Amino acid sequence: MVKLKYVILAGLAVAIGIAAAVILLQSEEKRVKKQFRLLSDRASKEKEENLLAATRSAKNIGVLFAEKVEFKTHFAPFSGTLTPEEITGYAARGRSLFSTFDLKFYDFEIQFPGEGTAEVALTARAKGKLLSGELVNETHEMECRLTKVDNKWLFSHFEVVEILKR
Repeated sequence: MVKLKYVILAGLAVAIGIAAAVILLQSEEKRVKKQFRLLSDRASKEKEENLLAATRSAKNIGVLFAEKVEFKTHFAPFSGTLTPEEITGYAARGRSLFSTFDLKFYDFEIQFPGEGTAEVALTARAKGKLLSGELVNETHEMECRLTKVDNKWLFSHFEVVEILKR
């Protein structure tokens, strides 16, 4: 009878531990997804903005990034290691080329390979209207890494994954 009591208590402890791990992991997933939602909201542009609003939007993008961020793309000027200040500058210049711009992220596959690191495979879609009137509609598969700094997830790596064409 005493052994059965210990087996039941041990089983209950294991079940509580598994439930706690699932809940904590789930909340970390939500926090990672929230960073992508913030990036999407801050990069997007619904209409013409005055200079102050445009500057504020670009500056708010920079705070989502770690001190050094590695970008790997097929376009050389946007590949390399950048600081949040450089990213803010690129964001401001990029947003100024569009009358409207919408950035969305889909199909998240989030993994936590180590403490304080999240690796995310996803689909990014950028669409908008350039000031010249030309429409832009691009979709890319990406691999991203976020690093936890001061209990906050910050982007530290972006890589555009080349999809084979038929």
